[in-house]
Amino acid sequence: MATSVYRINKGINRPIEFKGLRGQYITYLAVGLVALLLLFTLLYLAGTSLFACLVVVLLLGSGLIAGVYHLDKTYGEYGLSKRLARRRIPAALRLRSRNLFLHLHRKETRHGHSR
Repeated sequence: MATSVYRINKGINRPIEFKGLRGQYITYLAVGLVALLLLFTLLYLAGTSLFACLVVVLLLGSGLIAGVYHLDKTYGEYGLSKRLARRRIPAALRLRSRNLFLHLHRKETRHGHSR
């Protein structure tokens, strides 16, 4: 039985890269593959034919791989995290009281000017 050696490239101040995937996308692919393995197991134990299980898992697996590579190419190393974080920023703040602004004071700088 032949053994396979896979190189994981990582330089100084560089993200981990494996087969073209960078950083968090390696984790997404690994979690997706484990989920596909569990799905195959559940389908097979439920009595679905082996051929049907393989077709479903192979189709979903190819979609998973294509999707993860697309996300990596589109957003880059941290772009997807930044996009998800940006969606959590509110578009507007609604304050029902002026108390927050009434208690603000300007700070004096060293030269006597206020900011």
